[in-house]
Formats: sequence, structure tokens, C-alpha cells
Amino acid sequence: MKATITVAAMLLGTSLATAAFSTAALAADGKATGDTSGKVIALANNYAGNSWRQAMLKDWQTVAKQAVDQKLAKEAPSFTTSENSVTEQAQQIQNLILQGVDAIVLDAASPTALNGAIKQACDAGIVVVSFDQIVTEQCAYRIATDNKSMGVTEVEYLAKRLNGKGTLLEVRGLAGGAIDADIHAGVVETLKKYPGLKVVGEARGDWTQTVAQKEVSGILPTLPKIDGVITQGGDGYGTAQAFTAAGRDLPIIIMGNRYDEVTYWQQQRDKSGFETMSISSAPGMVQMAFWMAQQALAGKEIPKQITIPLLELHQKDLDYWVKHTPEGGVTTASYPLDWTVQAVDALNAGKKLPDVPLVN
Repeated sequence: MKATITVAAMLLGTSLATAAFSTAALAADGKATGDTSGKVIALANNYAGNSWRQAMLKDWQTVAKQAVDQKLAKEAPSFTTSENSVTEQAQQIQNLILQGVDAIVLDAASPTALNGAIKQACDAGIVVVSFDQIVTEQCAYRIATDNKSMGVTEVEYLAKRLNGKGTLLEVRGLAGGAIDADIHAGVVETLKKYPGLKVVGEARGDWTQTVAQKEVSGILPTLPKIDGVITQGGDGYGTAQAFTAAGRDLPIIIMGNRYDEVTYWQQQRDKSGFETMSISSAPGMVQMAFWMAQQALAGKEIPKQITIPLLELHQKDLDYWVKHTPEGGVTTASYPLDWTVQAVDALNAGKKLPDVPLVN
């Protein structure tokens, strides 16, 4: 079965965010066919400690095997730092430069601290494509999601559900990351519209259920009754477990498209009518990053930045999403080569992104 984000969005009563790009260069339409069979495209990843990152690494393995089998790349190794270390990832990039790789696909530990190493890679003729947690170095290509809009969406949802009044807990992601900062900025900005909504506590969930459960459990004894929880993905289920263990009523907890989150949501809906929403980026975006690197090496001119939409799940279609979220994984989308080329061509023509097939 094939579905599309556009079809799903229609089912959910939503629409795709408008994709954005920043480039004046227009590329010739179609797939670039320059020979990349001898090219090495490496993944430099800063963190692997949650289900989103594990799903992303699995998607990388899938697209890498496909590219090598089709002789569109020679190798596509992946490297992950042990502790989300900027210093270690900078060294990782420098090692890849010394190894003579042709392209680096990068999920960055910092939007700015790696810029020196990235510039060195570009100066060495290496194509750099950053995605998810993107960098500011202008020589790199960037595949972004509008993470600020995630914070905006969550606050707007809670404001509607709570009629603009209530106490909130904010569970944040990894400190120092661009995604955490952007989501939080959206939260802060939107809360200004709703003076009746008050954030009375903050915990670092690190986008990981076990960490979220521990940190939320630690702060709960100091908090009043909580009406809603703002999250960042990979932390909703752990947060719910913390409330349950503390004997507290379950507030409205925003989920993050992980299997444990959507199945818990479904169970609580069936048990007590629990209602919420879920939002996250799709880990399959690493496939698009890979194909952008391959196409750049093949000679195609591509935008320096592309913004792709977040994937929202809503109550009335919960059963559909549970069915289409892999056990232990994350609700995702697929970004194959043909689609990536179509997306680049559409953006260069000032049009919206084509439909994105969901992974079933």
C-alpha cells in the first residue's frame, strides 16, 4: 500500500507546509547522470541514543545499499559520535577529509561550532549536506524542517484544548542543539498570545523516553497540577510513565510519532478517551540528504536550502498511523532519488514539493 503525506494531510484535515529554498541558480530539469559509481558518500552523525536516530540510521543503510547496488556510489559508510560531542564530530569530519571521501551527509552537534571543519571539507572539494540539525556554514547544503513551527503548533493546540488557561510542563531536547532552540523559541513566542497559559516547570528529556521519565519524575514533586505537556519527540511516553508512577492525573501530553507513543495514545484513548496530537520530523529525510549529495556529485545544481514539512498525527486518524508506524520505530516518509530530483526541480521552478510516499 502506498500513501502520501498529501493524502494523509487531507485525511487529517491539514495541509503541507510550503517548502522554501534559498538560491538564485536554476538547474536543468531531471536527474543528473554524471558517473558517481566511484564516489564515497559518508554519514557523520552526532547522536544515536533514541528511536528517531536509530530509524534514521536504518534508513541510511537502506539507501546506501540501494545506491551501491545500482552503482550510484562506491561506498556509503556511517560514523556516529559517542556523546553528541562537537569536538569529536569536528575530528570526525577532519578524518573524513583525510580519507578523501567525496561527500559528507551531516547531522550536526551544533549549528555553528562545526563550521570551521565544514569549510575545510568544502575547500577540499567535498560536497557537504546537512540535515535535521543543520549548520550555518554557507558552503553546505541544508535540508531543514521548520522546527520553530513545532513549538508554535503545540502551544496553539494546547491553548485550544485548555481554552487559553492552564499550567504547562515543557520537556526539552538535547541542550545546545539547533532543534531544541528552535522548538523552544516557537513555544516562547506563541505563549505571549496566551497569558493564561503558564509554564511552571522544565525538564530535559533529550528526545529519549528513559531520560524523559527520569527527569520528569525528578521535577514532578515540585510542581502544581499540570494541564498540558509540551514535548519535542521521543519523550511523550516516558513523560506519561512519570505521571503514572507519581500517581498523578494524566495531562494532555503532545506525542512525537514514535511507536511507543502512538500505541500508548491508542491504548489510553480506548481505556479513558485520552486525546492529544503528535508531531515530528520524518527520519527518512536522511534519504533525501543522501540523494542530494549524490546528485550534486553527478553535476546537478541544487538549492542551498530546502525546508520540508513536519508530519502531524491527529486523533481521528490514530488507528491509521499506528498501523503505519513500524514496531520500535517512528512514523516516517520515504524520499527516493526520483522524488528528490522532482523536489529540486519544483523548488527551482517556484512550485511546491511533490507528494512524498509514506513508508508502510
